Amino acid sequence: MEDTYKDRTAFIRGAKDIAKEVKKHAAKKVGKGVDKMQDEYTKRSYTRFEEDDDDDYPPQDGYYRGDPLNDEEGASSDATEGHDEDDEIYEGEYQGIPRADSMKGDHLTNNQQLVTEFKDFNDLEAQRKKDKEELAQQYEAILQECGHGRFQWTLYFVLGLALMADGVEIFVVGFVLPSAEKDMCLSDSNKGMLGLIVYLGMMVGAFLWGGLADRIGRRQCLLMSLSVNSVFAFFSSFVQGYGTFLFCRLLSGVGIGGSIPIVFSYFSEFLAQEKRGEHLSWLCMFWMIGGIYASAMAWAIIPHYGWSFQMGSAYQFHSWRVFVLVCAFPSVFAIGALTTMPESPRFFLENGKHDEGWMVLKQVHDTNMRAKGHPEKVFSVTQIKTIKQEDELVEIQSNTGTLYRRWSIRTLNLLQQVWANFHQIFSPEYRRITLMMMAVWFTMSFSYYGLTVWFPDMIKHLQNLDYASRTKYFHNESVNNFNFNFTLENQVHKKGEYHNDKFIGLKLKSVIFEDSLFTDCYFEDITSSNSFFKNCSFIRTMFYNTDLFDYKFINSKFTNSTFLHSKEGCQLDFSDDINNAYMIYFVSFLGTLAVLPGNIVSALLMDKIGRLRMLAGSSVISCISCFFLFFGNSESAMIALLCLFGGVSIASWNALDVLTVELYPSDKRTTAFGFLNALCKLAAVLGISIFTSFVGIAKAVPILLASAALALGSFLALKLPETRGQVLQ
Repeated sequence: MEDTYKDRTAFIRGAKDIAKEVKKHAAKKVGKGVDKMQDEYTKRSYTRFEEDDDDDYPPQDGYYRGDPLNDEEGASSDATEGHDEDDEIYEGEYQGIPRADSMKGDHLTNNQQLVTEFKDFNDLEAQRKKDKEELAQQYEAILQECGHGRFQWTLYFVLGLALMADGVEIFVVGFVLPSAEKDMCLSDSNKGMLGLIVYLGMMVGAFLWGGLADRIGRRQCLLMSLSVNSVFAFFSSFVQGYGTFLFCRLLSGVGIGGSIPIVFSYFSEFLAQEKRGEHLSWLCMFWMIGGIYASAMAWAIIPHYGWSFQMGSAYQFHSWRVFVLVCAFPSVFAIGALTTMPESPRFFLENGKHDEGWMVLKQVHDTNMRAKGHPEKVFSVTQIKTIKQEDELVEIQSNTGTLYRRWSIRTLNLLQQVWANFHQIFSPEYRRITLMMMAVWFTMSFSYYGLTVWFPDMIKHLQNLDYASRTKYFHNESVNNFNFNFTLENQVHKKGEYHNDKFIGLKLKSVIFEDSLFTDCYFEDITSSNSFFKNCSFIRTMFYNTDLFDYKFINSKFTNSTFLHSKEGCQLDFSDDINNAYMIYFVSFLGTLAVLPGNIVSALLMDKIGRLRMLAGSSVISCISCFFLFFGNSESAMIALLCLFGGVSIASWNALDVLTVELYPSDKRTTAFGFLNALCKLAAVLGISIFTSFVGIAKAVPILLASAALALGSFLALKLPETRGQVLQ
């Protein structure tokens, strides 16, 4: 019994001294020294255990029975010799278990132990913060040595394609909706859902991919998000049903939602301080290029109805589907180009991967030096500060459950880390900045997206008013034995009588027959658009191969009338004026192109006047420009005001993107950016819904709402800290 007690005491003492040595080294805060000492200690301890036959440390029954590899934990070492009995720690502390009682009267109490652990945690956090500050300063110096050249410009165009894909996604549904609503028989509620579903998908995608990019890497997340976008954009061009098309566009939006948060964070981590504001602003131009690309492709493809085919009545592939397919190209090209680029070195260093980060920075340096004609210059950096990592990952053995269970545990653990990182942007250190940024992003998005969708709807409303003013009215006409084989457009026929007339190959566009009588008439191969029969009577009338469905007959009566072989499904509106379609795309093209001057000005002045002045100044000018909308009483005036508003507001968006990147540290950057961008899409949905509800009702309400939101945003922006001239956190 006494031998057993001595053996146990020897084991406990060895364990306590091991923990004491580790604790002493941790207090020195030298990560590399800690690792080296622990490795040397482990080797010495294991070697001594193999060579010594001392009976002072026999195997401990009940702890490590018959496993020679684990017996080293009961061994003594040079580090434990001559230890002070008064400084001993108990077995439970070594195992991380709170102590219930003590073997010696001079041990720490429970409360003292908790205080010590809390102090150690605070020390660790303080050290991590200090390490991050040192890394930020050193990283800036390394980027200065690497220079700005071919590597950054190559990455600029690669990430520009990803940002271009985001710009295209915004315009796709708006351009195809007039055709898709007829091809899929969409009701007004379904049309509204199709218009908003992309924003909802992008909202989810921004939050999801932004959070993941801080955990598994910028490049990897961007590749995955673009892949999701391109796959489901491709499928959406072929699916026939409304539900499946809606689902594909939703997932396409989820994919592309990650582009903006990741692209700006990714690119900023390759830019030195004096280049960051300018070149992030230049990168914003690709969003404009995406809008121009979408407008040009819609202009060139959608009005060409001949670019279509169908397989019976069940499968139809019209020109608007070709347009949807073409709009997936920027995303596909971005994926191919991104595979040639490396991961962000800052992400590697923040996650303790020194060698990987060093190799990427060396690649940046060597690429730029070769391009500048100095291939002999050597990358002088040999050691870069890395951040000591917290134990967050769960290592799962291969024999743990099934493959699905291992995958689910890893996924759950990853999502928990993402959620915890999201909570960190609301910690006391960042809470005020986050709340202020939320308000600025929300007000900017609410006014910008609300007005940019309100403008085209107002233009369309003015066009409808002009069209209605040219409507022709016919009263009390009587037509007998006449063949109608031409197009009737923008006409109203009231109290007419039609006897033994034939309507063959007729196209009806915005035609209304009201309180009319049709006797012994024959309708064949009729194609109609926005045409109705109100309070009409049909006697001995036949309808053959027409698209005159029940909803087009309002309060009408049929006597001995027959419908044969009615056209199935909804028909494309072939009678639409092609020039009108061109006009819609041309207006969008002009509105997108108008932001070019604002992009150039913001890029040239971003690093000269600062982010806050650029943001607040542009918002104030946009607010003032809103009041000119009161004078927009014609189509040409609304187009001009649309271009003016887009041109002056783009500078505030560029400043907001740069400010968001620079306000948050690298380990929270894409998480914060993704959350704020998701809030931006939510505000866009609200703004679009509210502003469009006032089209044709009250012009003052949208103008005042947009002006108030922009004024509030500019005021709050001035309360944010200026980041010009600061190193990237």
